[in-house]
Amino acid sequence: MANDKKLVRSNNKIIAGVCGGIAEYFQIDPTLVRVAYVALTLFTAGFPGVILYIIMMLLMPQPEGQA
Repeated sequence: MANDKKLVRSNNKIIAGVCGGIAEYFQIDPTLVRVAYVALTLFTAGFPGVILYIIMMLLMPQPEGQA
């Protein structure tokens, strides 16, 4: 059985849909992903959150039907 899930940006977006896309991929609440991502970015010195978000925004494709 093939896995048809793809990691793409979400239409449920606040900035670029990266956290929403991750939440849809793992089938969890997007708010939890956003809060966890912001907490990691703000409260840990070893997590380059802003840079990683920009890279993911550039690499993750748009959902089907959007350009």
